[in-house]
Amino acid sequence: MAVLLRKVWGSVLARAAAPQPEAASSPRRRGAPHPHPQAAGEYGSLGALDALPIDVLAQILRLLGPADAARSTAVCRTWRLLASDNGLWAFFLRLGPDPWELVVFAETHLAAGPALHPGLYYDCSPQLSFKHVYSRRAVVPGSIIVDGGSGYCKYGWSKYAAPSGRCATFLEFGNIESPMYARLRHFLSTIYTRMQVKPSTQPIIVVLPLCHSDDTESARASRKQYKDTLYSVLFDMNVPAVCAVDQAVLALYAAKRTSGIVVNIGFNATSIVPIFQGRVMHEIGVETVGQGALKLTGFLKELMQQRNITFESLYTVRTIKEKLCYVAADYEAEKRKDKQASCEVDGEGWFTLSEERFKTAEILFQPQIGGVRAMGLHKAVSLCMDHCYNSEVFGDDNWYKTVVLAGGSSCLPGLSERLEKELRELLPEHISEGIRVIPPPFGTDSAWFGAKMISNVSTFTEAWCVKKKQFRQKTHRNGPSFVNVW
Repeated sequence: MAVLLRKVWGSVLARAAAPQPEAASSPRRRGAPHPHPQAAGEYGSLGALDALPIDVLAQILRLLGPADAARSTAVCRTWRLLASDNGLWAFFLRLGPDPWELVVFAETHLAAGPALHPGLYYDCSPQLSFKHVYSRRAVVPGSIIVDGGSGYCKYGWSKYAAPSGRCATFLEFGNIESPMYARLRHFLSTIYTRMQVKPSTQPIIVVLPLCHSDDTESARASRKQYKDTLYSVLFDMNVPAVCAVDQAVLALYAAKRTSGIVVNIGFNATSIVPIFQGRVMHEIGVETVGQGALKLTGFLKELMQQRNITFESLYTVRTIKEKLCYVAADYEAEKRKDKQASCEVDGEGWFTLSEERFKTAEILFQPQIGGVRAMGLHKAVSLCMDHCYNSEVFGDDNWYKTVVLAGGSSCLPGLSERLEKELRELLPEHISEGIRVIPPPFGTDSAWFGAKMISNVSTFTEAWCVKKKQFRQKTHRNGPSFVNVW
């Protein structure tokens, strides 16, 4: 095979350097595409390789790799047709670091940019040129991704397979009485220092937290203030381009969806966020349940103390929760079963739980068990779905029937199945039909991977990023900014 490849590439290079005849008269190869009659003489001869079937030549190009395949287009029309085949470049994209299905989703649904113009979103098109996509993605600059989260922050390079570091959220930086500008700058400077990179060298994607979710003038102003402050801080640090996207939207993208409902179980609260074509529908309503991961861990702590199980810290309890706890499909039936299991925590030995394993997560559906006055998760999601159905804004009753789970505690086994079961029982048939609950596609890092998907799309810098000049012009048009004192 190596000898054959050297012969093929030697032929390619020699033909590229030699002057091409006006019209080559080689016979058509077996399996070759039928050329247009007027272009029949433009294919050129491959010499001794004319006898090879077209699929063998295509396989040779695959083995040569994308760089040599691209160079072969300069030889003659035959090589140009072979090297321009969509299947060839789809093959090269499949060999890349990103999963193929995510590449296709990003290039067909996200290439137009954020949902400022919903009509720009389009479905998978047969006209998509994978060669063009490959060449554009190859030159997209690496970006820094910062996912503030609600429990801790995840950050890293967009070209890496996973976040490279974790730290406290920006809310824990600086004095709470300090201006937002100062705290954000301290927070972002710390991340740049830990990553050992200058802010002026790379674009950045910042995952916007779920806050000020009401559709009121005050909430809209607060969201705008936070975003403007963020842009101001980063551009004052000479960042070349900034992309800021809502956390729930990115979690939805990670599940290969642009519309649906995201259930984000955060550190202190759970948010149910309706999203249509990449835009959070604040006018429909974001539901908030006042319990999150911290309450689950605290409730497990209480249950362990009731059984006189000793532990050193809340971190130990959280580790046990992640290793042993799950969501029961039927809580009452589960109580009649023996579900005892054990796990080891480094430095503290073995711990054994029984009904605590499923009782911990049951407070998501029955908060009164843990002494919490809050709405059950299934009731909050059904309320959001009912609002979506009654809005009748889009004439599409299916966009909200996909529910995507996000957040660390949403990774508990059995949660997606239980939530789907409860929704089908609670909602009328015309709303519940077709409901699907999807577990976190990338575990605790779904929003980070959604940002990674955007950062590698072929149109990232043009369609998704805001440049310093654009931001300054917008600020100038809208009057003086007050972000430095907010």
